[in-house]
Amino acid sequence: MSSRTLATHLSTCSRSSNSATIASRTASHRLSRVLHTMSTTTPSAAALPPAPWKALFSEHISKMKSPEFVLGTLDKAPEGSPTSYVPRVRYCIHRGFWTELPENKHNDAERNPPVYQSDCPTFTTDVRMEKVGQIFASSAGHAESSEQVQGSGGGGPVEVVYWNADTGSQWRIKGRAYVIADDIEASEESSGVRTVKSELGKRMRVVDEGKQGEFSWQRELRGFFGNQSPGIKGSFKNPPPGQPTSKPYDQKLGLGSKVDGLDDEVAHKNFRVVVIVPDSVEQTDLSDPEKARRYRYTFDESNKANGGWRTEELWP
Repeated sequence: MSSRTLATHLSTCSRSSNSATIASRTASHRLSRVLHTMSTTTPSAAALPPAPWKALFSEHISKMKSPEFVLGTLDKAPEGSPTSYVPRVRYCIHRGFWTELPENKHNDAERNPPVYQSDCPTFTTDVRMEKVGQIFASSAGHAESSEQVQGSGGGGPVEVVYWNADTGSQWRIKGRAYVIADDIEASEESSGVRTVKSELGKRMRVVDEGKQGEFSWQRELRGFFGNQSPGIKGSFKNPPPGQPTSKPYDQKLGLGSKVDGLDDEVAHKNFRVVVIVPDSVEQTDLSDPEKARRYRYTFDESNKANGGWRTEELWP
């Protein structure tokens, strides 16, 4: 079944009966997994087919005027709080899927060959933003030092929500976020780099067997930087986010900067790509109030069907 056919099928399924929907979806995605073993610094997990939700999700995102979503992270609670963590939310921009850099005629960066695909949404951010520290501090490694946060790593839990009013659909993704920095291909790998390559590698599907060695993590990072507009690239040269304006700061920084090329040292230093590894995806279809449904997809590596995803149909 093609991706386009699959998208149409999933969209119409929301208007059929409960039992027919689940049976149809399960049958449509019953594919086998092929084990592919590689080094510890490159993907080493099974080559899974695309997630059953990806085609419809991508179609809905493509129809949004601006592909915005709300990102929720965990922050340490203030001293004396009855809970250990508190939620923090903000809007971010969807930048496509990891290893699937969107085409951009204005981007002169060298692109990776189409060796891999993934189901991992991305966004870009400034390392000085609070969200980066929260992603590191809430991870299994609890990295808190400024030195650790400057490099690649993370893995803290996140939850994101997209709303497309035109399709009447809400998409909620729960997973773990990993930060990619310039040290991703350093001569000596940090524990953060190893974690990023291992965890993302488990979800990077080989689509051109035998050419895995041609993929460069640094090239992909640079490609994401090149895909930003001059104004967005210039924003990585802003004064320190969240710092009082009365405090002194590096005069090389300033609001309203524009960066046209790929080699601005200051902008590159602060630029990060964040990749979300999804563990659960939910689509709530409210396009027809009388037939509204919620579809939950849960990733399970032991599941040999549907690309490793289990599907449930729920009341909204």
